[in-house]
Amino acid sequence: MSGVEGFMYPNEIELHWSVLIVLYPYITGLVAGAFILASLERVFNVEAVKPTYRLALLTALSFLLVAPLPLQLHLGHPERSPEMYFTPHSTSAMAMFGYVYLWYLMAVLVFEIWLDYRRDIVLLSQKTKGMTRWIYTIMTLGSSNISKRSLHIDERVGWVVTLVGIPSAFLLHGYVGFIFGSIKANPWWSSPLMPVVFIFSAMVSGIAGVMVIYMATTKLRGRKIDMRCVDTIAMYLFYTFIIDFSLEMLDLIHRIYEADESFRSLDFMVHSKLFFSQIVLQIGLGTLVPLILLGLTQVAKLPELARKRIYSFAGALTLIGIFAMRWNVVIGGQLFSKSFLGYTTYKMSLVTKEGLIVAVGLTLLPLGILWVLVKLLPPWPEDHATQGAAAD
Repeated sequence: MSGVEGFMYPNEIELHWSVLIVLYPYITGLVAGAFILASLERVFNVEAVKPTYRLALLTALSFLLVAPLPLQLHLGHPERSPEMYFTPHSTSAMAMFGYVYLWYLMAVLVFEIWLDYRRDIVLLSQKTKGMTRWIYTIMTLGSSNISKRSLHIDERVGWVVTLVGIPSAFLLHGYVGFIFGSIKANPWWSSPLMPVVFIFSAMVSGIAGVMVIYMATTKLRGRKIDMRCVDTIAMYLFYTFIIDFSLEMLDLIHRIYEADESFRSLDFMVHSKLFFSQIVLQIGLGTLVPLILLGLTQVAKLPELARKRIYSFAGALTLIGIFAMRWNVVIGGQLFSKSFLGYTTYKMSLVTKEGLIVAVGLTLLPLGILWVLVKLLPPWPEDHATQGAAAD
């Protein structure tokens, strides 16, 4: 058969997990990372990142709403998926994800956004007209009290929700790495570091994503980019990236030192089938180049324009690199036989339900949802200040 080398078992020739399963951990990683960035201002009082606080929350929500869609499209009978809520199995990590997802969506993210925007929603329900007014009125959930005492309670409850949301974000994405790391039959995945690597790579992608979105939207709005904010975000991105890269190198060194019976097969894949996606994209362009660029901004006093360009370029490369990492984990782990004597290839289709067009559409869909959310709930600090002045 074309694309198959050596000895492959019949059930290994066709890959069962496609690009949609690559998108799934990538999207959930953006959710977790964006929420962690938002928590820096709320919980850890990093005032410099405040201009991106609300934007990070809305970004996390928009991507979280799309996160289950790749799994649903991959299923043969997606209409059966709600059964996992009615027939729970505590021993199934995938089944437990449904509860983690609902908890994080409803009890953490949506609740925190509502608490943070409640004052604005009430004011907008009083100022707007027509259908928009009805939308904002429904969003108030019948709570129109915006006294100082009420808003203080919102602030304290929101702080607690954010505090609870941090481990919830880790759990949301860490379980994906847990699933891969628990498959002992696959030496490419079976590693105790897999959940930790997934968590830190999620933080890297989410921070980079919010930074790029903030810079792009601010530029499109004709406003001035808060350099103190993006400088601080870039600093956190740099140090988080160092930890993530160190963990990945630790896992690689451990595999090289252990050199078990699968090592020769995995080494062959890295130097052949995964050379471009792992060595060039993930490690070279997606990790080393952003680290060098971000490190340069930490040690040298560069002009503002140079820093903007570096942050934009490094952020985009980081997002590409993390996607390549997800690709190498999901697709790479299926390219070799359990016998270690054969290899197959993955050919992505174009127009099928698990093809390239659908994958691109799912990647862009959260940005469309974010555009709607931003129109409905403006996250910009200057708009918030204007509404506050009007209320006073």
